[in-house]
Amino acid sequence: MHEDNTADPIARSLQMLPKNSTRSLIVFVHGLWLHAESWNNWIEFFYENGYDAIAVSWPGDSKTTEATRKNAAAVAGYGVTEIADYIAGQIEALDRKPILIGHSFGGLLVQNLLGRDLATAAIAIDPAAPRGVPDLPLSALKSAFPVLSNPCNFWHAVSLTEQQFRFGFTNAVSEQEARELYAKYAMPAPGRPLFQAASATLNPNSATRVNVTNATRGPLLLIAGAKDNTAPTVMVRSTLKLYRKKSKAITEFQEFANRGHSLTIDSGWRELAEYSLDWLQSKHL
Repeated sequence: MHEDNTADPIARSLQMLPKNSTRSLIVFVHGLWLHAESWNNWIEFFYENGYDAIAVSWPGDSKTTEATRKNAAAVAGYGVTEIADYIAGQIEALDRKPILIGHSFGGLLVQNLLGRDLATAAIAIDPAAPRGVPDLPLSALKSAFPVLSNPCNFWHAVSLTEQQFRFGFTNAVSEQEARELYAKYAMPAPGRPLFQAASATLNPNSATRVNVTNATRGPLLLIAGAKDNTAPTVMVRSTLKLYRKKSKAITEFQEFANRGHSLTIDSGWRELAEYSLDWLQSKHL
């Protein structure tokens, strides 16, 4: 991996890729309250298993989690469309069409981009629900409450307290690990995407729409954590039904027992990475 010498995410992504590589490329997309750094273990894992791998940023992200904490206002105000288009710009500057892996709102974003045929395949882990998913469990509302409780947060960046992060992300790990994950990974996030998700049912043009009818897109894997409060399994299963009702393209589902929303960053991350690797290889990707 090359040293990061630029704040431009597109230039940085290109800089980090080996020249003239024939490997398949994986692009990781983070969600709310996490930084691209949260994918470092996954990037190393997939590189060691024969893939090139990078993580893209959201608009306003600083170079690191800590730097973003110190410049929270920079991430404020961006919605799903702006974030998806920003990531699309990074992808289109790459030298090959990638596989996408996203978590949480990043899981929704990779569905958006796959539906646009900007990727060969996608894995959405504990994804936020696209428009058309009717299920909204109380735990999902509670996890979004720190943002939705104040309408002014639509245009603001919001940070979670340790207790809020514990409910929304780390409820399935020990208290000690939860504290460590919060200290290492938690950062401010724009509030606007959650308002867009909450109003999606009432808005036929919601920014959370994805192209679920695309029959020629690449394969999609939806992953759920059985103890996830933020993106409960019922929401992910409803997303699966939405796709299967509208398209014959490959859409598959896997649930992991005893896993919460932190499943990509906690001590059990490798179980998810290994399953994702096996799934990609089963699709000859």
